Amino acid sequence: MYLSGNVALVTGGGSGLGAATARRFAAQGAKVAILDFNIEAASQVAQEIDGVAVQTDVADEAAVAASFDTVTGTLGSAPRIAVSCAGVGMAARIVGREGKLSFDVFEKTLRVNLFGTYNVMSYAAKRMLDLEPLSDGERGVIINTASVAWQDGQLGQAAYAASKGAIASMCLPAAREFAQNGIRVMAIAPGLFHTPMMEGLPEDIAAKITANIPFPARLGEPDEFALLAEQIVENPFLNGTTIRLDGAVRLPPR
Repeated sequence: MYLSGNVALVTGGGSGLGAATARRFAAQGAKVAILDFNIEAASQVAQEIDGVAVQTDVADEAAVAASFDTVTGTLGSAPRIAVSCAGVGMAARIVGREGKLSFDVFEKTLRVNLFGTYNVMSYAAKRMLDLEPLSDGERGVIINTASVAWQDGQLGQAAYAASKGAIASMCLPAAREFAQNGIRVMAIAPGLFHTPMMEGLPEDIAAKITANIPFPARLGEPDEFALLAEQIVENPFLNGTTIRLDGAVRLPPR
């Protein structure tokens, strides 16, 4: 499938990996809709790429359903491409100081990262099922964002690793479910990237993190994530798997 002329939906498109993906897709001729909780950031990127911004809490099923209605009505078609980048990265020990538990962190992390991704994938697939297949029988492509923490979860990342591990784990069964309808499902597991989350770290901490990356010995650029998303869309034989995009890094315990 080519991006040019097709509607693409990107969640978390107001910043970081999502913004880079929205920009790259638009540059390749896609009509891009950005779903983001931060409508100001989303609107800024949408204005830049002549796209559409919709304020959305991806963890809210009704909000996601309404957002798909808005995108379809505004751009004239349901998305053939859906990329989920919205997420949170809170850290907490399972049992912290003085016996403090962290179920609140676990619940919120799964609601946004996992339930949000599932909501978007569900409504994207439902809309794609109604689209006419292209000449090769393809109807759509869904790309979800996992993380290397799926396999290398660090201390304090139990909630985050669980959410991203679930995203990776549901990739294959989702791809198998939608294969008969010409819809592919993939996941990208990025390593350490230049994102707002990383940019907020002190320089010494960032340098220590970067030192663990074998090659290239630097943080990933958001456009490198976007490039892989573009390649997934355009390569019809990529389906049902999670690709690590990490410079060969393996995260240490801390």
